[in-house]
Amino acid sequence: MSILVNKNTKVITQGITGKTGMFHTQNCVNYAFGKQAFVAGVTPKKGGQNFEGIPIFNTVAEARKETGATCSVIYVPPGFAAAAIDEAVEAGIEFIVCITEGIPVLDMVRSKHKMKKKETLLLGPNCPGIITPDEIKIGIMPGHIHKQGPVGVVSRSGTLTYEAVGQLMELGLGQTTCVGIGGDPVNGLKHIDVMKLFNDDPQTEAVIMVGEIGGSDEEDCAHWVKDNMKKPVVGFIAGVTAPPGKRMGHAGAIISGGKGTATEKLSVMEECGIKITRNPAEMGKQLKSVLK
Repeated sequence: MSILVNKNTKVITQGITGKTGMFHTQNCVNYAFGKQAFVAGVTPKKGGQNFEGIPIFNTVAEARKETGATCSVIYVPPGFAAAAIDEAVEAGIEFIVCITEGIPVLDMVRSKHKMKKKETLLLGPNCPGIITPDEIKIGIMPGHIHKQGPVGVVSRSGTLTYEAVGQLMELGLGQTTCVGIGGDPVNGLKHIDVMKLFNDDPQTEAVIMVGEIGGSDEEDCAHWVKDNMKKPVVGFIAGVTAPPGKRMGHAGAIISGGKGTATEKLSVMEECGIKITRNPAEMGKQLKSVLK
């Protein structure tokens, strides 16, 4: 099985006529069941046109009404991306994947507030997306490095998502679903949300969890794992403390009051029964060692 998306998911691309939207939509369409999964695109004032046979609509509401889409992926530029999220939520889209990087934090604060009491799930922003190998990919990850198997992957780092998958593949281990949650301070799904889904998925036998410095999401997830997780988890934390006055690569990587460091996160994860590694090159080997 998989979590969140599969070959039956119907996807809209918001921003499909932009250079990034066209490029990645084409790659996703050409992956596995992509041709049947990507059913519409949305660009204001471009309704009635099409991209590679995919019909384009002026609004998400129109696209959803005509196609029955349940998922939207967003490649809209940063200044307009939060509004694109709002539009998808109001149109009743069940699952939104926002790839866009650099969305103003206050824009995301407003969008998250608007999502309260809504049933829509948000992945991202500033994330590589999600892939269920050999079924569907929604985002920018290279599809050819994945295959179906028993391992779930959840990561704040896009690059380390690919690294973890590459190591698993070298060991002959495929994945159920790989989820890049992004590293922005205000985002949608957290590690704990994805971990709960993997815990309930009968085909996922173990999970690789990759975090980054800053915040407390990894620690919150670790405590949940200790009390609830029925499957082994391998963990790694990316990043080192930045010098005073320097900014980390992700906006979410903020160390405050000595909290949120890689050392602290790894310590909490280890105390909670997660098999940690301090070497990113060992994630795959650690995972293989905990599989039954």
